[in-house]
Amino acid sequence: MAVCARLCGVGQSRRCRRRQRHNQQDQGSDSDMDEEEEEQIVGQAQGDGGGGGGAGPGCGGGSPAGPSVAREDGSCHVNRGGALDRGGTGPPRPQSLAELPPELLVEIFSLLPGTALPNVALVGKKFRQILNTETIWRRRCMAEFGMKEDLRRMEVGGVSSRDLYVKRVKPRVKSGRFMKLLPDYEHMDFRDVYKRLLHPYRHILGLWQPDIGPYGGLLNVVVDGLFIIGWMYLPPHDPRVEDPMRRRPLFRIHMWESNKAAVECMYGHKGPHKGDIQTGKKDEFSTKCNQTDHHRMPGGRQEEFRTWLEEEWGRTLEEIFHEHMQELILMKFIYTSQYDNCLTYRRIYLPPLMPSDLLHPGLFKGTYGSHGLEIVMLSFHGIYLRATKLTGDPNVPAGQLTLDVDLSRPVVLPDLEHQRSIEELSRLVLGVHAEVQREEQEQAKDAPAAVVGAAEGAWGNASAADLVEEDRVTCSDSCQAGPSTSTSPSEAQPFVLPLGVMARNEVYPRTCRKCFYGTGLIAGHGFTSPERTPGLFVLFDEDHFGFIWLELKSFSFYSRLTDQLAHAHAPNMERFEAMLCNMQSWTS
Repeated sequence: MAVCARLCGVGQSRRCRRRQRHNQQDQGSDSDMDEEEEEQIVGQAQGDGGGGGGAGPGCGGGSPAGPSVAREDGSCHVNRGGALDRGGTGPPRPQSLAELPPELLVEIFSLLPGTALPNVALVGKKFRQILNTETIWRRRCMAEFGMKEDLRRMEVGGVSSRDLYVKRVKPRVKSGRFMKLLPDYEHMDFRDVYKRLLHPYRHILGLWQPDIGPYGGLLNVVVDGLFIIGWMYLPPHDPRVEDPMRRRPLFRIHMWESNKAAVECMYGHKGPHKGDIQTGKKDEFSTKCNQTDHHRMPGGRQEEFRTWLEEEWGRTLEEIFHEHMQELILMKFIYTSQYDNCLTYRRIYLPPLMPSDLLHPGLFKGTYGSHGLEIVMLSFHGIYLRATKLTGDPNVPAGQLTLDVDLSRPVVLPDLEHQRSIEELSRLVLGVHAEVQREEQEQAKDAPAAVVGAAEGAWGNASAADLVEEDRVTCSDSCQAGPSTSTSPSEAQPFVLPLGVMARNEVYPRTCRKCFYGTGLIAGHGFTSPERTPGLFVLFDEDHFGFIWLELKSFSFYSRLTDQLAHAHAPNMERFEAMLCNMQSWTS
């Protein structure tokens, strides 16, 4: 470490530090005693040493009880009691942080947040020189933003080889040489990356919802290599709910050779082009494309629609026979294409995990009839399980509460023969629904609305704890945190959809763990006449659940998102609930 410090020009060399220690020892010995006392002690020690037959390599050649020799080279000195003090040969204790060796200061500064290092540089020249060490900024980039350790071995993410190299345009050069389109990262240090790229754009990292009217979306801004990339997550093609999520880059930010961060729009089919990012309000930012002509295709709107349809739905318009679905698809294309990637994004969080949760909360993708697959966020609030839409449709837009399940009202399914009857299922669910409405009417008559709300909150928290204790006895695995698809035979019970219930995906589990009463939100086109209709929530396992809409006679099947989303978890439950309230107000 000392050799590295000398090569970097930071601090003093080993010889200089040794000379400084000797000077400090000499000054300390001179201040402890005056000249007369020192001469007397030295003379007495020399007399004893001559009579003792000579001194060895140590500081005292006489008896252990006799006085020791004090030499002027600082190797050892004599205290006032006559005892040998060998501590004089060691390094002096530092009296301040500035006296520590440079290698220790590098370790200390590497533990400080990057925002505090500029203030540390104002202390003095020594600190400012040490802060130029690459080790400090490399560790801060890795700890705060998850960057890799070596810039030279770092893979460039979010780009293809076609984007990395472009053919050299020089008439005189006839050979097929290529030049680098991106800068040479071997000559770029971590301090510039932190100062000009990561720190200025740290506020846009995380999970966001674009403002695309009722359709919404899911954007994750992450550090990918030496890029900051905004990935838009798209559900798989309908109705393959078990397929992994699709994603495409909307924008990227990276360093150019001028040590300035450049924003590029990735929308369209002509490669990256100039863009801009504006961060005004807290938890909100907007993107703007400066070259929207890159979004156009030679074949005009028809070619753009065919390309978009194949990417969005994985089929052509001729393969979609349902006329209502064709109208919905065409409406979505017209509405979303008008933005040209000039969008406003609002921050969203993933729900925190609580000990009383029935299953691990998070994001799920589910079937919604002719609207295709949509993304919902599953969260727990006392005894209630709620699913909020992140992507929506013209009927029920994004941000609305699509499912509201009461975990204190389980539904016991009959045998398989009676499960096939929609009338039997409706009788069970509607019976619970009538009981809920009757209790709400009685509570509204007995107490004011404010008192009712406080009583429901207190009762809900107590009932949630009781429900968890009951589930731990009867269904221990289902209440454990973390995704898991294993169920014991004692927990599983047979399940089959009633006859007459439509399902976009016929591939669903034939056993379930629990069923609960719940309500689902339905509305007309344009979110007109919204109402909550009763239904049955079916928990299959940790990663799958379903909901039977009795009024619509349809079944929605949900599967968990397995993608790792960075910078997405809520700091606490209060922030998450405030985000949910704001999300509903965005699209109300």
